[in-house]
Amino acid sequence: MTVVIGLTGSIGTGKSTIARRLKELGAPIVDADLIAREVVEPGKPAYQEIIATFGESILHEDDTLNRAALGSIVFQDEAKRTQLNQIIHPEIRKEMLRQREEWIAQKAACVIMDIPLLFESNLTNFVDKILVVAVDEEKQLSRIVNRDQQGTEEAKKRIASQMPVSEKAAQADAVIDNNGSKAASFEQLDDVLNAWGISIEKKGNP
Repeated sequence: MTVVIGLTGSIGTGKSTIARRLKELGAPIVDADLIAREVVEPGKPAYQEIIATFGESILHEDDTLNRAALGSIVFQDEAKRTQLNQIIHPEIRKEMLRQREEWIAQKAACVIMDIPLLFESNLTNFVDKILVVAVDEEKQLSRIVNRDQQGTEEAKKRIASQMPVSEKAAQADAVIDNNGSKAASFEQLDDVLNAWGISIEKKGNP
């Protein structure tokens, strides 16, 4: 029986590092961020609706979506962010569920649903187990500032736009404390998989 694991965290917690490790181990990954980019490609229904809603100023010269331009609009305006979410979220969810079901049909030991906003988007019903990657607030802030070359205030705004990682950790089935080394985090991951009785074997793409 396939165990569906929801992998989440918050910006700057290192969730992507754990996702990459799971992929290296051979776990199938349903990547919400990747799907979010795919559903707004030219010709897709969400792409057409975004242009109709936000205008052509959010396009590159080659007509692909200028995510930075669109992001600068919606990050500053909650109503517009809600509008955008209402366009793309149904398409993202549809594709995530399609991929999940294909892996289940292949009888994979597990499928990892890598969803940054698992709690914020109320998608916990998509998964059987929730794994949260967490760090303390100081480390989270310094990672974002250093990684994205952003000012402290801007980084704090981005953190504030998500549910606090401590709240996510409190609702998780397991938590990886990512304050230490990669090796320490990977060891915790192995322990979680073992505790859940999951032995990962490589399978083809769905």
